Amino acid sequence: MSKDFRFSIGIHAVKSRSALHEKARRLEGVGFDVLYLPDHLGAPAPFPALTAIAAATSMVRVGTYVLNACFYKPALLARDAAGVDLLSDGRLEVGLGAGYVREEFEAAELPYPSARQRVDYLEHVTAYLKKHLPSVPILIAGNGDRLLTVAARHADIVGLTGASPRGGGDPLAERIEFVRAAAGDRDLELNLAITAVPADSSGMPDLSLTRRYAPALSDEELLALPAVLSGSPREMADRLRGYRETYGVTSFTVQENHAESFAKVIAELR
Repeated sequence: MSKDFRFSIGIHAVKSRSALHEKARRLEGVGFDVLYLPDHLGAPAPFPALTAIAAATSMVRVGTYVLNACFYKPALLARDAAGVDLLSDGRLEVGLGAGYVREEFEAAELPYPSARQRVDYLEHVTAYLKKHLPSVPILIAGNGDRLLTVAARHADIVGLTGASPRGGGDPLAERIEFVRAAAGDRDLELNLAITAVPADSSGMPDLSLTRRYAPALSDEELLALPAVLSGSPREMADRLRGYRETYGVTSFTVQENHAESFAKVIAELR
């Protein structure tokens, strides 16, 4: 039997408490299951915003997509996460990544470790959270082999990111096969980050965000990527059903500017 879909959305703008409350209730009302905050310098601090969202809603889950694990000491992160989980009545999900923006490390006056060191530290933080906050689901998002191995072995939800095909073929199938092999018999939720959704009746999405991660690809090649949706709401819904049936992907994350368009897709699937 196929698992139910879960839909999440990343919130980037927090203008005031009342505006955030109104936005959160609206997104909960149109069917999103999880509201996420990113973790970048210059963006809203995730945990205060998530606490405010939880206070304004009743059912939607709250989370991070994703925390830069290298910015945090595990015990301090666990303390803050436990507080949000308590104040949200157990609705917190913690998304983690290894961090990749050198300039943010420099601005935070932190050393910029090698890629291997960042993934090793991500694994350390994840293990600590799993031990001390076992009821809080952990999402790890990324695309590289070492990071996805950590995700497969420790996370509850694996976030599949990255736009560029890896040597042709079916890049999504290849990454999922890799994750499943590393996970063994663990039952994981597979999440796909959607980077482009049509904003009007033309059915054509804005590819600018996707192109930032795959600048060498043509428009036609970008439109064929798993992270890019096109067509009518029904056609997009059919494509997500296909992802569930073909790959076992049941969880999808979009960005705040996709909310209105993607709500129509959710309506087709519920």
